[in-house]
Amino acid sequence: MRQNPNHRLLGQTCIVTGASSGIGKEVALAMGRDCANVVVNYITDAEAAEEVAHQIEINDSIAKAIAVKADVSKEDQVQAMFQTAKQHFGTVDILVNNAGLQRDAEFHEMTLAQWQFVLDVNLTGQFLCSREAVREYLRRGKVDYSCALGKIICMSSVHEVIPWAGHVNYAASKGGVMLLMKSMAQELGPKGIRVNSIAPGAIQTPINRDAWETPEALNDLMKLIPYKRIGQPADIGAVAVWLATDESDYIHGTTLFVDGGMTLYPGFTTNG
Repeated sequence: MRQNPNHRLLGQTCIVTGASSGIGKEVALAMGRDCANVVVNYITDAEAAEEVAHQIEINDSIAKAIAVKADVSKEDQVQAMFQTAKQHFGTVDILVNNAGLQRDAEFHEMTLAQWQFVLDVNLTGQFLCSREAVREYLRRGKVDYSCALGKIICMSSVHEVIPWAGHVNYAASKGGVMLLMKSMAQELGPKGIRVNSIAPGAIQTPINRDAWETPEALNDLMKLIPYKRIGQPADIGAVAVWLATDESDYIHGTTLFVDGGMTLYPGFTTNG
């Protein structure tokens, strides 16, 4: 049974990329709880994506959801996903660029394929999806249910500012996301399109299981987090919804760090 109903996104449609699990799943569910229609994008696990869409609809009788397969690094598939969204819901109002992955290696052993794959999904994917969103916002024009013409939320990482040895492709992609977001915000703000990023810190998802699965690993992780708890995907979902609502309408071109203080560099607590 849905509790504390909130209709802040009533009548709006949101595409969440990489939404079949982890952070993307929680963002999609949170958007649905605020009554947005949701496009649950996935690439490999159709059953999981369909289940997320089903949960959105059974949790809220207002919100509707569909699962759509698309590789965000492929232009034609991104365009087809947006076309499907428009066919089902009429337009798109919110894009959450969440899809991302890691292919880790020591720098001297990293292959070109590992480098390219991560950049293709994590950075080029955000460019392709954002471009289609902007095209739709401009085509559709102003609506009466949102202050902004449209909203784009990029999923970055604390590693847009913290170097990460052994993960140079990932860190480079997130540094790129930071300036992609800011450059889009600078250009698109005058058109009424609001663009921001969320930068999660350590979040308890399968992608970083090694960092929290054992007590020893979790204890080491806590040394990097002044707030002394690992983040949950729902922490990111709550922030993403707020960034999509009119409550945050004057926030533009900003990265919100949701990291328990990881970017405070706690190693310097005792003068380094």
